[in-house]
Amino acid sequence: MHSSPLKKILVVDDEPVICEVLEFNLANEGFDITCAHSAEEALGKLTPDYSLILLDVMMGGMSGYKLTERLRQQKNQIPVIFLTAKDTENDMLTGFSVGGDDYISKPFSVKEVIARVKAVLKRTDNTDDNTKHKLIFDDVVINLELKELTIGTNKILLTKTEFELIVMLAQNPERIYSREEIIDRVWQQTPYITERTVDVHITRLRKKLGDRASLISNRAGFGYRFNS
Repeated sequence: MHSSPLKKILVVDDEPVICEVLEFNLANEGFDITCAHSAEEALGKLTPDYSLILLDVMMGGMSGYKLTERLRQQKNQIPVIFLTAKDTENDMLTGFSVGGDDYISKPFSVKEVIARVKAVLKRTDNTDDNTKHKLIFDDVVINLELKELTIGTNKILLTKTEFELIVMLAQNPERIYSREEIIDRVWQQTPYITERTVDVHITRLRKKLGDRASLISNRAGFGYRFNS
């Protein structure tokens, strides 16, 4: 019997001690860990077979935010979890707005990091019986099998979280979801998500929809809905 290959995680932090602690504990959980001590080094090591990046924000040279921004510009949608001593709500929203999937404040508990890594990987791996279907709204097609959104002939690149968000809304068009419900469904295993985080993701999603942005609307005081 062949076991499935270990999921590869790139840990990026300029503090060697933090890298060692994360490498040791995540390897014990069955992950294949590589460490980099700068964003520049991370760019040199990152290959398509990695499943996730654990990324320090404040480093000499390029910051974690800049690295994530660059990856997203290069159409690389690998999940990113930020590790940072900066823990204000604005810092968290900056992390999400550049395309991060989760945000952990330092000092962290190793147990929490492991739980959040598994939660993000579970979200991004999640496949169920619906994956054979497409959701079609005129020229907007959400392909649940390929995890792709196309408008006409244009493929719209979404992060994993953005894709989950639009799928949840589009599977029940016209239904209004409160921000709380959205957090419970899309971020159910990620603590400390605020309602503003939902707004940031919806804003980015609507921006990517361009002329079709009106597919998602906000009903003040109630929440968001998908207009079929």
